[in-house]
Amino acid sequence: MDWLQLAEISTSQWATFGGLGVGAVVVAAVVMKSRGTKKKPLDFSDPQARLRHALTSGKTSFWNRLSATLSKNISEEALGALEQILVEADIGYETSNQLVQDMKKAFKAGKFTKHDELMVYLKAELKKRLGGDAPKLIKAKKGPTVILVVGVNGVGKTTSISKLAKFLAEQGGKVILSASDTFRAAAVDQLAKWAERLDLEIVRGQTGQKPDAVAFDAATKAVAKGFDYLIVDTAGRLHTQKNLMKELAKISRSISKVIDGAPHETILVIDANTGQNAVTQTEKFSEAAEVTGIFLTKLDGTPKGGIVVRIKEELSVPVKFVGLGEKPEDIAPFDADTFVDALFA
Repeated sequence: MDWLQLAEISTSQWATFGGLGVGAVVVAAVVMKSRGTKKKPLDFSDPQARLRHALTSGKTSFWNRLSATLSKNISEEALGALEQILVEADIGYETSNQLVQDMKKAFKAGKFTKHDELMVYLKAELKKRLGGDAPKLIKAKKGPTVILVVGVNGVGKTTSISKLAKFLAEQGGKVILSASDTFRAAAVDQLAKWAERLDLEIVRGQTGQKPDAVAFDAATKAVAKGFDYLIVDTAGRLHTQKNLMKELAKISRSISKVIDGAPHETILVIDANTGQNAVTQTEKFSEAAEVTGIFLTKLDGTPKGGIVVRIKEELSVPVKFVGLGEKPEDIAPFDADTFVDALFA
């Protein structure tokens, strides 16, 4: 606090400091002034606002390095230096190399000569590679839309299901959950607690019941009671566990006996920090369950974020939702414009 700010302390407030030394007066004034200047809480009612906040508040060495490199005099050498930075951001070698080669060609063609123009060009390229329009959930033409949720252990799958369920319910959808991770009683209990907290119906299997049988019962109930969405939890599994991967196919076949075209969405939950392993997981799970979209967790904590571009470029699987924290409301539909703009904010 400077002397101009001290002058703003009212006469009555100064009177309360009678008998104090100058140093004590300054300390007391600082305390009183700080009490009246609390920051207003941010309004995160808009999911995209949460996404922007998560990305911009977690500014990292990568994006700082990128900005620092682009702030120098633009030359082919400076553009070439970007490639390693992009690779380290998990964008991948092929995509990074292509981006840099395209930038060099554009620079030679005079499409940009200044730092700001280059930033605009790079942002536009990333948005184009991410597909432009925000990806939508695939919905059933008739009856409940079935969303099969898969992933390895430890990525936040159950929490992601709760976020997705809350998001869909807030959009006016009637949601039911299927606790088909019958290999772990704790997983069923955890999902049941989320269902109770969010006031959602859940179908739990009997001890020892097969996962596909639980999913079948849930699908039957979803149809009978007119639910809009059925979200099916599955056991966390490594993509190298062939028997467990086959179980996913059984669950899908079981649901399709009740609801045509189900599952309509197979969402793979991935930790944004896993790098190359995220690409491998997507490949292997797609072989077993035909992954249609990604739920990217822990995006608020990653020092990178480029994996979003890499998965879309290499596997043509869009990121549909991102997790931004631990609470059920910490979810945002993925939007390329918001994502890229926030990274460069």
